Amino acid sequence: MKLNVLILPGDGIGAEVTREAVKVLQRVAEKFHHQLTLTEGLLGGIAIHKTGTPLPQETIDRALAADATLMGAVGLPEFDQAPPEKRPEKGLLGIRKVLGVYANLRPVRSYKALLDSSPLKNALVDGTDMIIVRELTGGIYYGTPRGIYENGAETRAVNTMAYTRSEIERVARMAFHLARNRRKKVTSVDKSNVIETSQLWRRVVIEVAAEFPDVALDHLLVDNCAMQLILNPRRFDVLVTENMFGDILSDEGAVLAGSIGMLPSASIGDRKPSGAWVGLYEPVHGSAPDIAGQNKANPFGAIGSVAAMLEYSFGLKEEAAAVNRAVEAVLNSGRVTADLKPSGPPASTSEVGDAVVSAI
Repeated sequence: MKLNVLILPGDGIGAEVTREAVKVLQRVAEKFHHQLTLTEGLLGGIAIHKTGTPLPQETIDRALAADATLMGAVGLPEFDQAPPEKRPEKGLLGIRKVLGVYANLRPVRSYKALLDSSPLKNALVDGTDMIIVRELTGGIYYGTPRGIYENGAETRAVNTMAYTRSEIERVARMAFHLARNRRKKVTSVDKSNVIETSQLWRRVVIEVAAEFPDVALDHLLVDNCAMQLILNPRRFDVLVTENMFGDILSDEGAVLAGSIGMLPSASIGDRKPSGAWVGLYEPVHGSAPDIAGQNKANPFGAIGSVAAMLEYSFGLKEEAAAVNRAVEAVLNSGRVTADLKPSGPPASTSEVGDAVVSAI
């Protein structure tokens, strides 16, 4: 199979973890006899430095031409005080919009080898296996009007949370389709007791649920969900929610996995004529500039994102399973980075990547 993949290393540790993920992708292509074509583009702070914009047109063109896009992380402290349109994160929001990837899939799984890495009791964390489905191109991150308005002594800031029926329907259907191939349970998270967009969200999700009579649906308010993720994470199978709630809750999931460096993600759009999903794949973590260039970042999230790419954009489930088995084997070996609290000397970013390649 021909695999045409765009690589966007981004900022900080993004380049380091992406390098290891690419090594894994190249090993999979070699082992399973696929033809891999890689191109590279600029996104985020490095793009601002080199082109003056966080999302250059050349990157847009390459992303639209690729079968799938693998991304590192964006963000640099030097841009913290920059206006929104000149921040690296604007490039991330922009490429999501360009590709039309409306559902962000964030699997959260506890590995036996990492139970002690979580600050929670082992008995609570053991057996956790969920996917958080976050709506990605609507809500408060994209709504208008937005901005900071100066009016004499009184300054006012405005952000708009807005959702349409069709936006809610398509991400809800994605969640129900995923649940059908798992434990057949969807938990929808909202704040319908006080927010009108959440009232529409709940109404539409209930309507979509009628199309999936074999899948159970329950609802949680977002504050209760945040508590239940810690108290009883095993209750969740597929969790679906709007953009901002999903952003926050999925990072909370890092506590269950042992480190935010463990979490991959897949941002999925509509199907192409080939039947493959349009996809943008990235680890959940940020650019971590404090450890950039030190070869100590955890690459498992980026490597897990490669497994997601193989499954969703290329339909290569055997290859994806091979990557996931290799990750688990390396975790069991104890050859892990410092954030996972190894019993012996921590492994470097590149050593972990090499170990996963060897295990495939």
